[in-house]
Amino acid sequence: MDDAPEGRGYHLAVFSPQTWEEFLAAGASVMGFPDKRWGDLQRLAPGDVLLCYLSGTKLLVGALEVASEPFRSTDRIWAEGDFPSRVRVREVVRLAAETGVPIEALRDRLSFFRTHPKEWSWALRPSPRRWTVADGEAALAAMLAAAERAPLPRVDAETTPPPPANAPAPDPSPHNGSQSPETPPPPVVVPPAEAELPEPDLVPAARAHEEIQWLLLKLGSDMGLDVWVARNDRGGGFGGHRFADLPRLLDRLPRQFDEVTHRTIELIDVLWLRGTAIVAAFEIESTTAIYSGLLRMADLITMQPNVDIPLYLVAPDARRRQVMDQVNRPTFARALPKPLTRVCRFLPFSVLKEQVERHAAVVRFLSPEFLQDVSESCAPDR
Repeated sequence: MDDAPEGRGYHLAVFSPQTWEEFLAAGASVMGFPDKRWGDLQRLAPGDVLLCYLSGTKLLVGALEVASEPFRSTDRIWAEGDFPSRVRVREVVRLAAETGVPIEALRDRLSFFRTHPKEWSWALRPSPRRWTVADGEAALAAMLAAAERAPLPRVDAETTPPPPANAPAPDPSPHNGSQSPETPPPPVVVPPAEAELPEPDLVPAARAHEEIQWLLLKLGSDMGLDVWVARNDRGGGFGGHRFADLPRLLDRLPRQFDEVTHRTIELIDVLWLRGTAIVAAFEIESTTAIYSGLLRMADLITMQPNVDIPLYLVAPDARRRQVMDQVNRPTFARALPKPLTRVCRFLPFSVLKEQVERHAAVVRFLSPEFLQDVSESCAPDR
């Protein structure tokens, strides 16, 4: 766990049911740890993700984005202690206790269940505990999927109940994580679930993902480009065709970047390359969670702000609004050196399939840039 690569980090933050409720009641803007964890907090950086775990219940109930450097404060938030080693945070997703994700339900997705099947609880302490990027993304995706199935009730400003009579007044000083009225934090929007979406059926979703991967890989190969499939999908295929049988599928990516960036790029769903240059990158979002693919793209932009790779989010037509909402989260639209809204384009499944069929006879003459004309900008003015 502790040897996770640099870049966007994922860390487990353990709460008791009481400290979780106190954290929420205080505004969910400051996370605290015992003073002896001050050294561990030096490993946190703005943009990292804290995965919130409730001890006793064994549930993942939320994710928080680190929004400041570590600081010390004894302003009272929790009844059982000061927890003076602190960071400011922003909510990414929050689940009610009854809809939290049981950590043991992720046995097939989290590496420590495989490496320590009988003693996996070591991965939950001490807090904060750094997780691998793959484990963090899997946990976050599971929570986002759960939030879409059972969103928290929306509370309008006009109907927000007043605080309890004995609640302490908020302290505007920077020590408790709040900001001055002159510099309010940007709103963090967790888009609501689409009401018309049915309960997700993961088997068809997985098949749709493999179908689109196959279409993109074969299209790129037929265009005369080298192609790459995500390292963890190399054994996949679709319709009796194995990805590994494509004649231009690369066994390894050219080394253009540092090790951390290279590992991130290896996990992108599909890449098209001309020589050593990546000419297009695709993240396919056919399941309920859109966030994990966006995080990979955001990591790439954060680590290589000058990289100029066309990025495409490929998703079902019905998910257009969800894709746009997620790309335009403040995390992706404002906090990056190059906002995803400027560099990501939306490519619907139907458009990809129609283009593959339309250009079948002349595919070898196509240039990768043709996708710019048939895809849609994710910028908010569209």
